[in-house]
Amino acid sequence: MRRAQFLSFVVLFCAGFALAGAGLGPASAAEGAYSGHGVAMHGAPKYGPDFSHFDYVNADAPKGGDVRLSWTGSFDSLNPFILKGVSARYLGLTFETLMAGSSDEAFSQYGLIAGRVEFPADRSSVTFTLRQEARWHDGTPITVDDVIFSFEALTKKGAPFYRVYYANVAEVEDLGERRVKFSFAAGENRELPLILGQLAILSKKYFETHEFDKSTLEPILASGPYKVDIVDPGRAISYRRVADYWGAHLPVNRGRHNFDSIRIDYYRDDTVALEAFKAKEFDWRLESTAKVWAKSYSGPAIESGLIKKIEIAHENPTGMAAFVINTRRPLFADPRVREALGLAFDFEWTNKNLFFGTYTRTRSYFSNSELASSGLPGEAELKILRPYRGRIPEQVFTTEFALPVTDGSGKIRRSLRAATKLLRQAGWEVTGGKLVHGETGMPFKFEFLVQSGGAVERIVQAYARNLERLGIAIDVRLVDTTQYAERIKLFDFDMMWGGFGQSLSPGNEQRQFWSSAAADVPGSRNLIGIRDPVVDELIETIIAASDREALIAASRALDRVLLWGHYVVPLWHLRSNRIAYWDIFGRPEVTARYDHGFPSAWWIDPDRLQAMERGETSPSQ
Repeated sequence: MRRAQFLSFVVLFCAGFALAGAGLGPASAAEGAYSGHGVAMHGAPKYGPDFSHFDYVNADAPKGGDVRLSWTGSFDSLNPFILKGVSARYLGLTFETLMAGSSDEAFSQYGLIAGRVEFPADRSSVTFTLRQEARWHDGTPITVDDVIFSFEALTKKGAPFYRVYYANVAEVEDLGERRVKFSFAAGENRELPLILGQLAILSKKYFETHEFDKSTLEPILASGPYKVDIVDPGRAISYRRVADYWGAHLPVNRGRHNFDSIRIDYYRDDTVALEAFKAKEFDWRLESTAKVWAKSYSGPAIESGLIKKIEIAHENPTGMAAFVINTRRPLFADPRVREALGLAFDFEWTNKNLFFGTYTRTRSYFSNSELASSGLPGEAELKILRPYRGRIPEQVFTTEFALPVTDGSGKIRRSLRAATKLLRQAGWEVTGGKLVHGETGMPFKFEFLVQSGGAVERIVQAYARNLERLGIAIDVRLVDTTQYAERIKLFDFDMMWGGFGQSLSPGNEQRQFWSSAAADVPGSRNLIGIRDPVVDELIETIIAASDREALIAASRALDRVLLWGHYVVPLWHLRSNRIAYWDIFGRPEVTARYDHGFPSAWWIDPDRLQAMERGETSPSQ
């Protein structure tokens, strides 16, 4: 995977890196082995040993200024690595990984704490050489002991994600001279050298006097470009740029980490947050709601140009946003029932009436990418799928997967008739206007879990009206942020709004999404509760893919099996980021293909800031 952005409990580590550093030389001696400054999943990394900065930053961006942001909800922990508590936003600014990815490649890693990476031709192990100058915020060096401690702590006591993600690591060794080696269990897993580069490095000494598996509001000793400055539990957190940050000189950090401070204020309700933004209570906002984007950005500051609205296109796979069905519930065990629930959702009406026609229906778990399946499977996919014939739906081979399409009028009788037929086949019938099971007399009713303070409820209510036409009773249950997070961790829901983000290079994280091993692990991302040996094997086929073509075929094969399992009600996606901001920022002329660049690559423009303070507008960028 290119990055772990799709895992809600995993920090996005905003660290950069470069290859210049003490003790680093060019490369390997053994035939077929590799030793160098960075590594790509397939082929060679884009940036060579002598690069000075990433293409999508302004290497001469000015440093300084304070930026204010917002988030909806609350937090009660500064430990983002465990399941307990709700961690604060942007903690990834303080922690660093062995390596860091670029935002304009499918999946490449370059050294950060580690300046060199080595592995044999079969990628059966990986060795990292730590930079001599790498330091914790207290000035002490980052050591191999810290790396080994981090791996053991995260995989034994951290969030379940880490155990699944690094399950194929068999041994970790201290080789001396700042070198640490990870050896892998037998089997093809070419992604492991890269995802071990994503390992967050923690201070062993710090955790000798602090419990790793306890949530805390004390800042954890870290090594990144920022450190926690002020904490107002549940209400606000601010970060201060580290004046003597050890990695500031590295080429990939040029043009990045430009703000002196970053403050995040928490709001219970997004509507309140928007009004606060327009009143200049914070400076930058990523808008996720189409109706709000179209209708609610109004007022003097917007009309005068003091607030800018932009849409930045991206090439990110958009994954699967969906109503997630919890198959652990007996009510949803039958795939015909799940398919019927999908037929009751009217995307065209929803898009037209609630979203101004701005969205595209999602029809793949790897939407907006070449990994998405379409039509009937080609020969490369059939080679993977044929051994499973009889164990997967026959439609995988014979029928193009399609979602119902309506005229947007709200009249979906054809879809509801098809849903009723499926429900009858599954043993359900309408009696007295209610859908009940023919044998047990049990009514068909369930709860839809919704986090309060968002715009989800109106969408779910429209869906509920169609379900009621089938005789299904649905209780839309609103809960606060803390309760919502806890119930999701424990899979205590019938249906919820969720998502499974993807990258251009899927791999080990797929175990966390769909594997039988993750199905009953609290806090895993297998929200659906899939337990299917075929899916397990297809995941391993993805992980073992030897080249890009094999990865594409394996991903499409998995996509088809998941789609025909009818595990979710697919929703929609957007191919751009909608951003509103007060006109005090500068941003690079080149935007990365897979990231809008905020906050790491933007900066405060002194001229724009002065103009803003005078109440004047500046020329558009």
